[in-house]
Amino acid sequence: MNRPAPVEISYENMRFLITHNPTNATLNKFTEELKKYGVTTLVRVCDATYDKAPVEKEGIHVLGTCAGCTCFN
Repeated sequence: MNRPAPVEISYENMRFLITHNPTNATLNKFTEELKKYGVTTLVRVCDATYDKAPVEKEGIHVLGTCAGCTCFN
């Protein structure tokens, strides 16, 4: 399945990377992409679709998960 490329947004001294939600099958490639952009903290805004342990093992802190993508309603 083709996924859209990540989009990086910068605002003042902050950087945000908007990505697709990976699965356990695509997690290695996803983690490499995060490292390429220098991601240190990952914030989930949808239900978890992957095991966060491999991401955290790479030194990326994973925060939260929201039920049904209703965080911002």
